[in-house]
Amino acid sequence: MVYVGKRNADGERHGEGWAVLPNGDFYEGCYCRGMRNGKGLYVFKNGSRYEGEWRRAMKYGVGKMLYPDGSRYEGDWRHDLKQGFGAYYYPNGDIYEGAWFKGKRHGLGTYFFAEYQIKFMGTWLEGVIQGPGQIIYPRYRYHGSWLKSKPKGPGCFVFDTNCMQHGFYLLIKDPDLEELGEGEEEKEDKEVKEERMGEEEEELEFDETAGKIATWRARNVTAYMAEFLPPEPVPLPIHDSVPSLTDESIETDIIVFEMPSVVAEEEGADDNDSWLMHRQKFLEEPELKENA
Repeated sequence: MVYVGKRNADGERHGEGWAVLPNGDFYEGCYCRGMRNGKGLYVFKNGSRYEGEWRRAMKYGVGKMLYPDGSRYEGDWRHDLKQGFGAYYYPNGDIYEGAWFKGKRHGLGTYFFAEYQIKFMGTWLEGVIQGPGQIIYPRYRYHGSWLKSKPKGPGCFVFDTNCMQHGFYLLIKDPDLEELGEGEEEKEDKEVKEERMGEEEEELEFDETAGKIATWRARNVTAYMAEFLPPEPVPLPIHDSVPSLTDESIETDIIVFEMPSVVAEEEGADDNDSWLMHRQKFLEEPELKENA
């Protein structure tokens, strides 16, 4: 490994410096007692790069990660994982902005589908859409509930014409997955399958969404009334058993990594930094509710 920079009395990397690691990765930034700590830029040999805050050699704080496929994440990190509030920009133009926990979408968030120009607002549970939410289309929106990323149960469509269509989503078997000749299998094969299913029943959790598609069943149309809307999504409680790291770090005025500022953008300006304003609102909301 090649290292150029400051060291402490024990010979450990301590302060500003840069290093070429044995695996070909490159780091430039701050060290504390031999570990990356503070602000720094890490470039992986596969083309990925992380620029932001470190603590005890782990991504911890606010930072931006660029991936080889062109996607990027900007937001909070903890213990080398996305955690807190952040925005993920996908190569196809999709954007997720919201809460993360241990590297997965978890909590309130919004997902923008670039191809269809629609947005989903709701709750994720360990990376899967679960619970109340809504889909915003160009001229109408749907309010309802989701089960493992599929709409299920009662809901309503709200149109720009100030009316609502009430109904519910059913999960029915996907006809594209039905096999030809189903029901004609040999009796012996069926008995073997049933016996096997009985043995695994206690071990495997039943997934009622597997092999099924959501189908809308309309019931009636009424004028728009807010009290008819389904419940809104709410933040999920977080129980983190991993202790926080100490704030020990090295202050430096030599190496400066400029982070985007939280300012109002001019019309037509690039909105890549808008996640910072949303993050600030995300962090302030719990405080406002506690003081209310």
